[in-house]
Amino acid sequence: MTSNLCARREEAPSRQEAPPTADFPTLSFDIMKYILVTGGVISGIGKGIIASSIGTILKSSSLRVTSIKIDPYINIDAGTFSPYEHGEVFVLDDGGEVDLDLGNYERFLDIRLTKDNNLTTGKIYQSVINKERKGDYLGKTVQVVPHITDAIQEWVMRQALIPVDEDGVEPEVCVIELGGTVGDIESMPFVEAFRQFQFKVRRENFCNIHVSLVPQPSATGEQKTKPTQNSVRELRGLGLSPDLVVCRCTTPLDNSVKEKISMFCHVEPEQVICVHDVSSIYKVPLLLEEQGVVEYFRKRLDLPIGRQPRRLLMKWKEMADRYDRLLESCSIALVGKYIKFSDSYASVIKALEHSALAINHRLEIKYIDSADLEPSTLQQEPVRYHEAWQKLCSSDGVLVPGGFGVRGTEGKIQAISWARKQKKPYLGVCLGMQLAVVEFSREVLGWKDANSTEFDAQTSHPVVIDMPEHNPGQMGGTMRLGKRRTIFRSQNSILRKLYGDQEFVEERHRHRYEVNPELRHELEAQGLNFVGQDTEGERMEVVELADHPYFVGVQYHPEFTSRPIKPSPPYFGLLLASSGRLTQYIERGCRLSPRDTYSDRSGSSSPDTEIEELKLSLAQHD
Repeated sequence: MTSNLCARREEAPSRQEAPPTADFPTLSFDIMKYILVTGGVISGIGKGIIASSIGTILKSSSLRVTSIKIDPYINIDAGTFSPYEHGEVFVLDDGGEVDLDLGNYERFLDIRLTKDNNLTTGKIYQSVINKERKGDYLGKTVQVVPHITDAIQEWVMRQALIPVDEDGVEPEVCVIELGGTVGDIESMPFVEAFRQFQFKVRRENFCNIHVSLVPQPSATGEQKTKPTQNSVRELRGLGLSPDLVVCRCTTPLDNSVKEKISMFCHVEPEQVICVHDVSSIYKVPLLLEEQGVVEYFRKRLDLPIGRQPRRLLMKWKEMADRYDRLLESCSIALVGKYIKFSDSYASVIKALEHSALAINHRLEIKYIDSADLEPSTLQQEPVRYHEAWQKLCSSDGVLVPGGFGVRGTEGKIQAISWARKQKKPYLGVCLGMQLAVVEFSREVLGWKDANSTEFDAQTSHPVVIDMPEHNPGQMGGTMRLGKRRTIFRSQNSILRKLYGDQEFVEERHRHRYEVNPELRHELEAQGLNFVGQDTEGERMEVVELADHPYFVGVQYHPEFTSRPIKPSPPYFGLLLASSGRLTQYIERGCRLSPRDTYSDRSGSSSPDTEIEELKLSLAQHD
């Protein structure tokens, strides 16, 4: 009996290798470290920001970090969501329509993710069902355990190895955020998958961070630990024991509260991390760093982290400090149709914040429901009408973001017309660019019925038409999705100068309709110049109005590639023009004045400097 058992042990596969499958190669776990972030008590507790911040402090320690977001809903992706459901749909280079948390990962870590970095229940079940239909399971009964849980683990292991930095080197750490709340029925297969996963990859390669709420009722002002205790107890009952308990609270945790959570949640007091409300999300990585999170990871996961000063975190500290010291302000009217839920424009708001911070201005966004600007509102609700117009007229600049559907479009056109006539800085993104062309056609060319065929299929002047891009496969159908190249056709373009006088740029798209190329020459003859086009010269990508301080429209979505230290040029131009500094900036050769730059030892005034320093330190680490 003993000899047979020994023989079986010798034949058993090592835990350091994943079992080979039909679709996935055998993977090694010698280097990859996994950090799972779960949440309890309530959804929307800030797991995405905390996961991004953990990645940031690890990347500042010269580690290569990737991220995966798991969403337990059955949708294949976020492409069909209403903005009121889960906020904006974030678009990746490969055309993936994903959860907005992946936008946080990209902005914090300055990485480029793919659609497979967003894992949903729908994707997993679709993958398993497709295998079953092909006969890959050889007639076996397909079940949640082991087939669904194995598919989840295989997906994570495979995706963790995909390079996300420009140099194409494999990551060393994978931060995984499990959406929803522990205990939700739809997330159970994922929790079970990671319960198994922690043994498969070994304890020294896996770490669990649990984010929980510590409420503070106003009636007593006392910080309550019971919700966190219950949440951790439930998580441990499902087979996962948290290594760090991150407590979200309104004010810093008292030591007695920390000790109580430590006692009842089976962790040391040092493993209870406080993330209280702060004035800027840029302070969250600093909060984690100050409480010894990097040092904990160094010991717990045996990470090759030195004790040298972390340059990127110094830059983040400077950003956070600058945010609190801003005195001058700049107001932007955001004219849209989803303004009741700010997450609908999450990337747009972040891009504006990045640009305002770069020029040392406090950003004031005036949210205006575009329908309130329409004449029909004057008849029905005159107070709303006049309040909306008062907001618009008191703003320093105007932004009309993307959107779908006819509701509110005439109000957006009214705002565009006011910005054009009053020479107020204007940026139109996607639909905002298309409606700028519609407004110009009506008011300047006299085509009173000019419109997009999306809103009026019978118009005699279809200035915006359906130009589908036929993609193979089902994703997005005929929508133009993902990174595409835009060629600048003019040397004098303002936007070209803001992009560093590049001949072309590559930005992300999400649309079906385009400016009608057949009407281009008539529009340009009146001063509306299409200075950027696609590589074939058939799709109008960038429009600028002559004799205007800043009237720019872009068909793509530049907000998706904006970074805290590297603001998006179209949004940066809007903030510069709205603060009256665009002309000076261009005269300086598109360089910031010394008082606006982040301090760096090289003396450069480019906001991109720290990104280059980080790449250099990573290269030296290799």
